[in-house]
Amino acid sequence: MDPPGPGDQGEASQPQTLEWRFAQVFGERAAGEDVQEVDIISAIEFDKSGDHLATGDKGGRVVLFERTDARDSASRRELERQDVPITRHPEFRYKTEFQSHEPEFDYLKSLEIEEKINKIKWCQTANNALSLLSTNDKTIKYWKVQEKKVKRVSVMNLDTSQSVGRSTSAGASTSSSKAPLPNGGCSDKLNCLNTGLSFPPGGYPSLRLPVVTSLEANPVARCRRVYAHAHDYHINSISNNSDGETFISADDLRINLWNLEINSQSFNIVDVKPTNMEDLTEVITCAEFHPSHCNTLAYSSSKGSIRLIDLRQSALCDNHSKIFEEHEAPGSRSFFTEIIASISDIKFSRDGRYILSRDYMTLKLWDLNMDSGPVSTFQVHEHLRPKLCDLYENDSIFDKFECCLSGDGLRVATGSYGNVFRVFGCAPGSIEATTLEASRNPMRRQIANPTRPTRTLTSFTRGVRRGGENQGVDANGNSLDFSTKLLHLAWHPTENSIACAAANSLYMYYA
Repeated sequence: MDPPGPGDQGEASQPQTLEWRFAQVFGERAAGEDVQEVDIISAIEFDKSGDHLATGDKGGRVVLFERTDARDSASRRELERQDVPITRHPEFRYKTEFQSHEPEFDYLKSLEIEEKINKIKWCQTANNALSLLSTNDKTIKYWKVQEKKVKRVSVMNLDTSQSVGRSTSAGASTSSSKAPLPNGGCSDKLNCLNTGLSFPPGGYPSLRLPVVTSLEANPVARCRRVYAHAHDYHINSISNNSDGETFISADDLRINLWNLEINSQSFNIVDVKPTNMEDLTEVITCAEFHPSHCNTLAYSSSKGSIRLIDLRQSALCDNHSKIFEEHEAPGSRSFFTEIIASISDIKFSRDGRYILSRDYMTLKLWDLNMDSGPVSTFQVHEHLRPKLCDLYENDSIFDKFECCLSGDGLRVATGSYGNVFRVFGCAPGSIEATTLEASRNPMRRQIANPTRPTRTLTSFTRGVRRGGENQGVDANGNSLDFSTKLLHLAWHPTENSIACAAANSLYMYYA
């Protein structure tokens, strides 16, 4: 049974504000250490069980981590049943890595194709093999990672250690006199038998058959299929269907439907490309399948709208079944209005009732049953509003921040600048708004008096609140640093645990 969503709490007691603690870090930088561009993490994804975590980087590599305390899950459930507090945090360890994509060059369009991993999505596991999809700007690949045991032949009759030493000396003395045959044989059979072999006097009393022994298993990644040549524009998202057989890939103007078993063709299900490209007013920014309804998917646009489409309506789903958008207040439009309204990421809640969206300034939570406006809006970094001109000039205003929901649907999270991320409570009446820094001391960047995010629909039409008066510092009094930004993060599907990327470092926290 799925946990209740944000609107299902009713008269239930409010959840307490979580106290976040540092768990682990992988790839931590030393003070003053330069970060190579290819090492910067560009994608993070938990699998459905939460026992595996995958990251992709700008160098085209995919790194897999596995949970080490998963085998204690039975005892953990028993302790939870007895209401005994569990102090041990989830622990992960490095499992394997592989080169998913290589840099390419499109000679027809004179275009370089980066190896950077844009998205990673886990597929259903089978035969103890891990399966996942990874994509760069143009090509999607389907990988299987399986444990392979390395085998070795042992228990030989001959003493190989002695024969190796003798063969080198014997070979040196005979090589000059007897040349090998073209097929690798030897013209002097007697010398060939004696070279490198040591027989005891009288021979061996019995013959032992060699034994094949298996050493420890090593994970091996194999690319099973490549889905290519289906997108004219950069792929911004991929999403698996709940049927376990199909997935979608989306670029700026089209969404394609694939079958995992067929890489030779895909079906175009959404096409927003106008006949005349001068008439283009918005592009697709993200697309995601519903977690349980295989016929439903949502996609967001650069104008701040989210469209819900039903694959049962028609083959080409240009007409949406629902649209979720927030109309701007009269007189509030500026040069930056449309830029900051562009949605960079959307996520369905686990029960499929809500959609979380992230635009440049806010997080919005939408109820699929109410398309009049978001049920909650959370101000992520409102103090940056007076700095939009600077953000536009250094291109930071085009940064694409991701968002995530907790498995129980009670909290949402997203990143910001200064390597911080924010966690908000979205249950009715919740005032939880926590700011955490991606470091070993996540609570040191706490806002003393966090501003409660806007919640009522009527207040949305009055415009958003302005930031602090000091133009050179953020809400914590720290100097603004737009180069350090936390774009990618993921929430564990069943526990209050968050993995986030700060440049090339992967930080994990628990509550």
